[in-house]
Amino acid sequence: MKIAKRFELFYFRYMKLSFYDLTFTDLLEVLHKNQLNSFGAQNLYNWFYKQKKSYPCKMELSQETKNFLENRYSFDLPKIHKVIESEDKTVKFLFELNDGSKVETVLIPFHQKYSICLSSQVGCAMKCSFCFTGTQGLKRNLATSEIVGQFIAAWQWLERNRPNEVRILNIVYMGQGEPLHNFDAVKKSCEIFLSKNGTSIGPKKITISTSGYIPGLKRWKDEIPGVNLALSLHSTETQKRNELIPINKKYPLEDVITYIDSIPLSKKQFITYEYLLIKDFNDSIEDAKKTGELLKGKEAYINLIPFNPYPGTSYERPTDQKVEDFKKELQKFKIPALIRTTKGDDVLAACGQLNTAQND
Repeated sequence: MKIAKRFELFYFRYMKLSFYDLTFTDLLEVLHKNQLNSFGAQNLYNWFYKQKKSYPCKMELSQETKNFLENRYSFDLPKIHKVIESEDKTVKFLFELNDGSKVETVLIPFHQKYSICLSSQVGCAMKCSFCFTGTQGLKRNLATSEIVGQFIAAWQWLERNRPNEVRILNIVYMGQGEPLHNFDAVKKSCEIFLSKNGTSIGPKKITISTSGYIPGLKRWKDEIPGVNLALSLHSTETQKRNELIPINKKYPLEDVITYIDSIPLSKKQFITYEYLLIKDFNDSIEDAKKTGELLKGKEAYINLIPFNPYPGTSYERPTDQKVEDFKKELQKFKIPALIRTTKGDDVLAACGQLNTAQND
């Protein structure tokens, strides 16, 4: 019995679970199961999520609860290995995880506020030809705590370094990895972000991007209702999309669109279609017409993204005039289109430029 007890203490000392893996419901269940006051859950979520504070929690907790947490849970966040600041105030973090793996996270500024671009995997299995991350291959999925930890650690960095700008209003899962390929951890991180007891971010302030991974889309409408969805479209032509997004061969665009069309949308909710424009590849007026024909009549919104070059790529950025002409053609189909302003490209922090090996 004494040996078993010593083993238990050893296990929880060196193999602690992360607090940031617990949804509010999980935390209530843990406290209840261990005969601890469930009121402590609100105080803990308030301290670590509403206030984004570090361990230990200085709100009212019983000594028994404090001891339990100390023995069973880790409150470690991803470590900031490197911070690179762009001239336009974009911030790119290289985070180191407990096993030595690294991921990149980006804070994108707008009007003294920020959107945060989160990674969901170490590397990516999709091998999209326009994306620097795709050259890494997939190392592993991130745990919920590693996704949530990016947000908290970035917030704390702002608090220390830009104290007048500590506002992250939007979360986009558009960093390294295919979010729907790591569905369970991404879903759970959304539950934590949405919790009214914690960060209390509205569902329309969270956007999850996908290259068209149908197994995740099949689960979407039942398990992540209300959160925004963005599809990496980039071309309506099979041959071109196969080159840009190889999983299009397994999950063709027409099937992806069918699943997306089945997702119930709330009032004023749109599906965002991301269209990366590459010079002399998919930026013609004919490409724009085919895109308009595909999306006309849908609750669709298109983000036009001029290609952001990265080391080793053969693709080139189109001219500003080409991008404007593409947008004008889409508008003939009454589809709202926005040209996304490039930010952070001077430090390889723009869309498609993330690669941990590049900045290690």
